[in-house]
Amino acid sequence: MLIPYSAIKPYLFKLQPETAHHLVEFFLRGSNVFPSAYNPWIKDHFIQHDSLSQELFGRTFLNPVGLGAGFDKNATMIRGMQALGFGYTEIGTVTPKPQAGNPKPRMFRHIEEEAVQNAMGFNNDGMAKVERRLKERFPFSTPIGVNIGKNKLTEEKDAINDYTTLIKEFKDLCDYLVINISSPNTPGLRDLQNEDFITALFSEAKKLTDKPIMLKIAPDMSPEQAVELSKMAVKAGAAGIIATNTSIDYSLVSNPKDIGGISGAVLKEKSFIIFEAIAKELYGKCILISVGGIDSAEEAYKRIKAGASLVQILSAIVFHGPTLIRDINEGLVELLATDGYKTISEAIGADRQNA
Repeated sequence: MLIPYSAIKPYLFKLQPETAHHLVEFFLRGSNVFPSAYNPWIKDHFIQHDSLSQELFGRTFLNPVGLGAGFDKNATMIRGMQALGFGYTEIGTVTPKPQAGNPKPRMFRHIEEEAVQNAMGFNNDGMAKVERRLKERFPFSTPIGVNIGKNKLTEEKDAINDYTTLIKEFKDLCDYLVINISSPNTPGLRDLQNEDFITALFSEAKKLTDKPIMLKIAPDMSPEQAVELSKMAVKAGAAGIIATNTSIDYSLVSNPKDIGGISGAVLKEKSFIIFEAIAKELYGKCILISVGGIDSAEEAYKRIKAGASLVQILSAIVFHGPTLIRDINEGLVELLATDGYKTISEAIGADRQNA
């Protein structure tokens, strides 16, 4: 980029976090109107290397670093994410009906700790508008995942209908789907992390599609609980597990707000503990995606060797800037070569195989 992010960041950080997000979105949405203008960004940021490529979900992932759900809620920045170097994009969380989300302010930075606290509340344009945008994009040159959730006003007894409605709507417009029952910002949502609901949901989902469906889990449970929940989901039909969502452990930052979930560097250890426990049990039995506190090639490589086929980035880009994804992928190429791996597939789960 022409201007170093370190020079821009102080000015962005003077803005409210959500305002800064909309400013970035405005820039990235420009790729929909003037796609050729973003080709230099793609050339500079998107890393393609034989060692990083792998086949998953019937698609080629040219690199393993994806955008986690929560940034591109409405499928407006899919082209832009490629310009930032992401190997795949997970949009959402999308709900059946549009919803405004929680009252503002609802996003906060913890600058010293490189953490973000958000209480957005599944604010999104709703299923119909997102569907129209995906019809213009899918299939895309990089894989697309769709993260789905229930509307705030949908009662728990009716929640399964929201998810099945969304599955039917998006099953042919993405490469994989993600069931989100782990956000802390929709009242009662995490209560759905139970055997009855998950079994019933995946039973219905299997009747609707053979598209891979992942389950995203919260970090605020014991490793034993996380393993049992994940095993149950895979047994019920989940293609894999995404670990983890944001945390409501407010002790992670020094001056927390009393709402929302925390992401960023402070989640690194907590997220990895949960992921490691799940990987010990499920590596080789399903696809595992690690997210939470990943901000370097070394951390991404650690998750890959622990059993992650893919990793996701979200908050780290706020603090490290738009070259982060390029830096991580370039670092992964070097780390794979140093360890003698010709492809990333050889490195995935290396720690499990050597245990």
